[in-house]
Amino acid sequence: MNDKKIFDITPFTHLDYPGKLACIVWLRGCNMRCMYCYNSDIVFAKEGNYTEEDLYDFLQKRIGLLDGVVLSGGEPTIHDLLPLCRRIKKMGFAIKLDTNGLHTEMIQNLVEEGLVDYIALDFKAMNGKFGYVTGSSKYQNFIQTLTFLVSVQAEFEVRTTIHADLLQPEDINMMMRELKSHGYNGTYYLQTFIETRNNIANMEKPKSDFDTDMLEDTLTVVWR
Repeated sequence: MNDKKIFDITPFTHLDYPGKLACIVWLRGCNMRCMYCYNSDIVFAKEGNYTEEDLYDFLQKRIGLLDGVVLSGGEPTIHDLLPLCRRIKKMGFAIKLDTNGLHTEMIQNLVEEGLVDYIALDFKAMNGKFGYVTGSSKYQNFIQTLTFLVSVQAEFEVRTTIHADLLQPEDINMMMRELKSHGYNGTYYLQTFIETRNNIANMEKPKSDFDTDMLEDTLTVVWR
């Protein structure tokens, strides 16, 4: 309980949880090393700045003011989120989980116990590029999580960060077909890479162009 697994708390957002006013809880550590990740300080942190009790004290003061809590990172599911989410839900908040989908068992437990209300699932790349982009070989874990969320009709979205030197329209077209083949028919959100000074691979603005006209209409695509 006194482990400082929480790196930071953003007190208010109206953008990160669809339709809700929320705070963002940034949990330290990650099981990926995505080249474009701008949260490298969170990913590599050995200790956070806040305990769970600090978070509960914060949320107690926000009852009636906020609708929900976004669990982000880093990768939240590398931690045991069950006790944390149970406590947050008892306080009356909805929970959104941002995840890369590698820890399928944790996500299944959260969904089956009704502890998360909305999930944003990051689709990093197809299997051929997955390891290069993320530093992880666990592509099939992502697929298992995707298949599970579809099978239980969970409320979730799939999103991908676009750096044109890493992903081109043909990659996104393959990814859309992959999603469709596993039963996903929701909106596919594409996010443009934002250049920062501390992304993991020190990536700069893409040298390549990304021709949006080359995207297929396999899924509804929305840019953020």
